[in-house]
Amino acid sequence: MIGIIGGSGVYEISNIADSIEEKTVDTEYGSVEVSILDINSKKVAFIPRHQKGHKTPPHMINYKANIQALKNCGVNQIIATNAVGSMNLDMPPGTFVLVDDFLDFTVLREKTFFDDEVHHMDLSQPYCSRLRNVILSCADDNESIIDHGTYVCTDGPRFETASEIKMFKLLECDVVGMTGLPEVVLAREKEMCYQAICIVTNFATSISEDLLTFEEVKEITSKKNKALLNLLHSIILNLDDDFDCFCLNALE
Repeated sequence: MIGIIGGSGVYEISNIADSIEEKTVDTEYGSVEVSILDINSKKVAFIPRHQKGHKTPPHMINYKANIQALKNCGVNQIIATNAVGSMNLDMPPGTFVLVDDFLDFTVLREKTFFDDEVHHMDLSQPYCSRLRNVILSCADDNESIIDHGTYVCTDGPRFETASEIKMFKLLECDVVGMTGLPEVVLAREKEMCYQAICIVTNFATSISEDLLTFEEVKEITSKKNKALLNLLHSIILNLDDDFDCFCLNALE
């Protein structure tokens, strides 16, 4: 089964589904509402990361429960969407970025499933290159999509300061968000392929001349929603059900 985790502005994908079933998945980390969709004979499990209506702030999301719920549903490959701010002038608002590395500046989150056993996970390639190649092959020629980028994650829910953004730029980060970690790490620990599609909604603090607001985020995600859903639909149709990938044997 394919998993989709929707970020800000992506609270449902039912309009690209042939049928939908809502279910509650119980895990040892909490219960999660999951939509099981049929899309052209493909089974898709969808979770809106912030819940419908954007109820849950980034630092309060139960990332472990979400990943475990998808695993319990039989998901072995995840496409996630994230709204991000850009620190790279070559990644303006409206751009889709397929990040391939990250820096984790969060401090308040449970970051691993391995609290009672020792596993030193290799993250030389934290995102799945196989999924990234599929996404690139499905991209519309009219859409601006970039195949690389370093994502830096902060706790939120506040936006970053100008000095923080200067530091992140010195560390050669491209985009900044509040939800990408520990999600990507947890997926790897559960031996699931994972790739994030980041939607640039604004330039980051001090790069943008305007004060940052969540209204700006909502405006861009609303404008890009149709293109993103079309891209997700194409990805779902083109993902193989039977595949081999390093991610599936990461614990080895």
